Amino acid sequence: MNSKNTLDTYDVVVVGAGAAGVGVAIALQSAGIENFVVLERHHVGASFNAWPAETRFITPSFPTNSFGMLDLNSVAIGTSPGFMMEIEHPTGEEFARHLGIVARYFEVPVREQIDVTRVTREEGAYRLQTSIGDINTKHVIWAAGEFQYPQRLGFPGSELCRHTATIPRYEDLEGDDFIIIGGYESGVDAAYHLAYHDKRVRVFDSTCPWENTSSDPSIALSPFSLERMREDWFFELVELYPNTPITSVTVTGNRYTVTAWDGAVFYTDVPPLWAGGFEGSHMLVANLFELRDDGFPLLNANDESTLTPGLFLCGPSVRHDQHVFCFIYKFRQRFAVVAKAIASSLGLDAIGLETYRAWGMYLDDLSCCGEECVC
Repeated sequence: MNSKNTLDTYDVVVVGAGAAGVGVAIALQSAGIENFVVLERHHVGASFNAWPAETRFITPSFPTNSFGMLDLNSVAIGTSPGFMMEIEHPTGEEFARHLGIVARYFEVPVREQIDVTRVTREEGAYRLQTSIGDINTKHVIWAAGEFQYPQRLGFPGSELCRHTATIPRYEDLEGDDFIIIGGYESGVDAAYHLAYHDKRVRVFDSTCPWENTSSDPSIALSPFSLERMREDWFFELVELYPNTPITSVTVTGNRYTVTAWDGAVFYTDVPPLWAGGFEGSHMLVANLFELRDDGFPLLNANDESTLTPGLFLCGPSVRHDQHVFCFIYKFRQRFAVVAKAIASSLGLDAIGLETYRAWGMYLDDLSCCGEECVC
């Protein structure tokens, strides 16, 4: 898919064509913005295609109901992965295919196989250095996601572990005695699939997410994961070690030694799996943001950099106060906020964005995005 616009200067450049990039691009269209492009390093939905083959969405996909609320995994009004694919928990590959169909249907101006290597602000505008040359724009929306940027460092020896984001298929892993470091969604997902194939698994976590009583899935495990943990093979083959931070991993020959904070030592003959989360692509433009105490970009009320006006963040790295927007149904609430801010700066009325209000998108405040949200 290529943009018909051959100019090297745009009103808006969106970096990334995943759920955030495609979704916010459609919101830009609804706001009446025409001179924009979406740059994608690989292809639409590439991060989802990189998921382990067995991994599925923990948020269920379900068609629109009579109240007008969309499928939790929709990125645009009027679309539903559940309705289109007739699958409640799609795999990454299936969802990537859905994103491609949505992008084509809405004629999103995506240019694939373009790598953005640097973003600089010059004379009130932005210059993007890319694999095909420089591109100029008034606004940048950074929507490059996080899955392709796994957290590599966490403790001495973490480089000896294999990050769960680098595993093509759990079924193909050799060995029968696995240690997983990290017990949130990725760790439990890995344990579930390994146990399904009759592998013994030990899961270590610094807290105890499978017993967390919070209603916020950004903190506690999803019902989908908790349900799978009750399978007979999971109960029989997976041993959980809550409140057991790992302090180091070493290897001698083919034998790995995993040491916990209390001095307990565990051994395995296969590389431990590291389910340690993601650094996120926002680190590539961190110099253009002030940073919060937790290391995430500091944003104003419009998800715009407080340091360099015209640079917006979209996707799972968005943070406001204690609100974490790490699922599609969370960060899509911010698409209209970003689109409205950019449309206003371009002198457009953005009337089309009013329809997003029926989708639970809040253009002016964050009052319904907290842990106790029931909207």
